[in-house]
Amino acid sequence: MLLNAFTTSIAALAFASTAAAAPRNIPRDNADLVSKLRQADTAVDRYPLLPNNSDFVFDFTDHPLSMANAKAFPALVGSGVSIAYGTIEACGMASLHIHPRSSEIFVVTKGKLITEMIPEGGVLDSNTKKPRVIVTTLSANQTTIFPQGSFHTQMNPFCEPASAVAAFPSEDPGAALVVPQAFELTDEVVANSFGGALSAEDIKRVREAVPMGGTFDVAACRKKCGL
Repeated sequence: MLLNAFTTSIAALAFASTAAAAPRNIPRDNADLVSKLRQADTAVDRYPLLPNNSDFVFDFTDHPLSMANAKAFPALVGSGVSIAYGTIEACGMASLHIHPRSSEIFVVTKGKLITEMIPEGGVLDSNTKKPRVIVTTLSANQTTIFPQGSFHTQMNPFCEPASAVAAFPSEDPGAALVVPQAFELTDEVVANSFGGALSAEDIKRVREAVPMGGTFDVAACRKKCGL
């Protein structure tokens, strides 16, 4: 899976930007507070709206998706940044996704993870002349970058959990799941997109099999690891 501090996975690092619940250490009426902060004339005018020192503390253990963005952590309003932290359990994988409004810098803090990323169209592998796929194996204290709009995923094909931090130069990076959302299109569009190789029955079967969440377990890996 992908969130432990995230619920058991790490794409949540990615998908947590839409989290609604607020941590216990900040006001629960975040929508009203965030609106007031955004309407403040200057950065200095925001401080009276955050009168407590605790307003400047975000506890990842208090938030179900461990994502500190402007919605969950109002002190970030105007900062242009957000950050997420989580544990990717053994045999967990993030659904292939993109962040439409932000790049992501991804740092492994414990264990080992594999990432795959496809840059924007037109970036070809010099050997195959096909779209380039950038694959990294990251150990603790190593990082990689996922440029804004790039297709990417993080995987833990190992038998031990790994932890990571994802930082974004945006208060609202957003996220879109590539495969589940692609198969939400009409049968005609899906079939044509795959060159007519998929029948209506094939499309129905794939729709039912595709994991719909941001993260999922890989069954073959779990069997290998005895999980």
